[in-house]
Amino acid sequence: MRQIKKTSAVTRMIFNAGLAISLLLATALPINAQTNSDAMATPAVIHSVFFWLKNPDSVDDRKSLIEGLKSLRDIPQIQALHVGVPASTVSRDVIDSSYQVSELMFFNSVKDQDEYQSHPIHKQFVKDYAHLWHKVVVYDSLNTQ
Repeated sequence: MRQIKKTSAVTRMIFNAGLAISLLLATALPINAQTNSDAMATPAVIHSVFFWLKNPDSVDDRKSLIEGLKSLRDIPQIQALHVGVPASTVSRDVIDSSYQVSELMFFNSVKDQDEYQSHPIHKQFVKDYAHLWHKVVVYDSLNTQ
């Protein structure tokens, strides 16, 4: 029973960390303005992804994944991309720094995010780098502005 509670707490911490990062960066990183009134009415999509490496202590694997994630910048639907690693902040119950690499992307619409998922560069990224991770957690949210 104690393991179930611990897993639930870790899941909540991961969710809260992803949400906090998304909200913080949503206010700090601009989304490209569009003149189309329909596009402006559509909330922006914030795509937060956390990666756990198969070899979490491998500097080379982490560096390789980071390089691969940065290659996604060439996908035109991505308005902003942040690639990061856990910060050495003060340890608190709400912080989960068990992942090795994260990415945060901004899209102008759900349609753009869907197109990103099927873009050849994204598909190639998954093909080339999926062998490095054993777990990925994704949080997609809509900007409420």
